[in-house]
Amino acid sequence: MGAVFIFSGYTKLYPIEPFEYTFVDLGFINWQIAPFIARLMIAAEFIIGILLILHINLKTAYKLAIATLLVFCVYLILLMIIVGNKGNCGCFGTTIQMTPLQALIKNIGMLGAFAVLYKMHPGWEWKDKKRYLLLIPIVTSLTMPFILNPVELDYSQAYLNKPEENFKLELDSLYNNATLSIPPKTLSEGKHVIAFMSLKCPHCRIAAKKIRIMHERNPDISFYFVLNGDEENLKPFFEDTHTENIPHCMLLGKSFVYLAGMDMPTIYLVNNSIVEHWVNYIDLDQSEIEKWMEQ
Repeated sequence: MGAVFIFSGYTKLYPIEPFEYTFVDLGFINWQIAPFIARLMIAAEFIIGILLILHINLKTAYKLAIATLLVFCVYLILLMIIVGNKGNCGCFGTTIQMTPLQALIKNIGMLGAFAVLYKMHPGWEWKDKKRYLLLIPIVTSLTMPFILNPVELDYSQAYLNKPEENFKLELDSLYNNATLSIPPKTLSEGKHVIAFMSLKCPHCRIAAKKIRIMHERNPDISFYFVLNGDEENLKPFFEDTHTENIPHCMLLGKSFVYLAGMDMPTIYLVNNSIVEHWVNYIDLDQSEIEKWMEQ
């Protein structure tokens, strides 16, 4: 049981962005606080796992584990109500794909096991002078997520201000060769965030999840997806990212590479067909985009 918690926490660390976005998606945590909350939740999983494996203060570990599992169960139930039983719930990061229902069944099974253990196996209680030794696994667990995958927030104020050479995005190539749906001619006018993504690229899916949350929080930001890949991969992509409501089209072969290049995802901030900023998905910041939209 302890190994499951440690494995669960570790798999969320790489990549950690989908787990961070989960807290923003809940609606009461902003983009700046979410990276810290995500790492503290991972730290809690590490603490629970270490206490269970060492059989130390198991009563406390059981209570923490049960509380954590109940929180995850509530989240999974809400997720199924809002978007249905589809996509990856993220319980084991991107290492093991699980639907919300599969994860809920797993959590209920673990809750049952902890209920039995709570009655049958109290473990060792460290008291008096030995109690301070508990600080070692606790401090180690709290610091590990921040050391293994440090928080980076300085990009939000800088990425839109770095000097770049503006270039024209040849949208005629998109209009003439897109499939699935015809891109609106209005993409050539005004400001838009155009993201070029491959359907099977894991980083593209992370970027799409982040953009979905931004789109829900501010529908006035004009996002558009240009997707590349086999149409049979469209359904898995949308089930995982829940971005089917964001305007999109398919663009294949040389036409896609001509506009997007080889690195995925490619995210352009376009003003009247001119790419003013070329942004990495990790650096994509809602408040900075809103400032750019208003300029």
